[in-house]
Amino acid sequence: MKFKDKNILVVGASSGIGLDLVNFLSLEGANVYAVSRNRSTLWHDSIKYLEMDVLDSSSALASFLPNELDGFVYCVGNINLKPFSRLSENDFVDDFKLNVVGAASCIQQSLKSLKNSSAASIVLISSVAARTGMGFHASIAASKAAIEGLAVSLAAEFSANQIRVNVVAPSLTDTPLASKLLNSPEKMEASAKRHPLGKYGTAKDISSAIAFLLSEDSGWITGQIIPVNGGLGNLKTTF
Repeated sequence: MKFKDKNILVVGASSGIGLDLVNFLSLEGANVYAVSRNRSTLWHDSIKYLEMDVLDSSSALASFLPNELDGFVYCVGNINLKPFSRLSENDFVDDFKLNVVGAASCIQQSLKSLKNSSAASIVLISSVAARTGMGFHASIAASKAAIEGLAVSLAAEFSANQIRVNVVAPSLTDTPLASKLLNSPEKMEASAKRHPLGKYGTAKDISSAIAFLLSEDSGWITGQIIPVNGGLGNLKTTF
């Protein structure tokens, strides 16, 4: 996978999957444009930074980006787990705004630069919960399912511009966002056992899949939902 001199935007780049991805791309020679609410001290010096909260406005993106953009990744997300009876209307609206409206708005601001590339790639992040029924996931699963719908629609619409759109759908991954779910040996063991491969994910597991979808190695893949979930979504290993 060659990224030398490729211009790639990562929204939600300061921790977890986004952090791992921007540092990998930077080491591979890409020109990385990082957007987040906070600057990370772990970024490589070459990374270009825009301070932005996607819940406010994404209008600053257009002037921040180069004329030609080869890759776009939206790593912003949340884990809002509650019993359905305790979910408020605001929970559903806020999750949708963060995961779907934020992504759509950032893509709109980036579209001109993406169209100027000869072969751009957009990668969005869903969740195993969007297609696998899991209790207490109603709000986040609904918004992640909407991300998948957005992606396949855009893949069809943007195909004439040679812009590919795909989705990575992880299961539980060891990132700061999931820290409360993995903050004891007992929780870590239980989470690992739920996955057929006997382990939960790492940021590298997910960022590697994203990097593949950004690269020319995946040049004939678009409109796809790629599960990266240790087999949780579709394998049953006990009887």
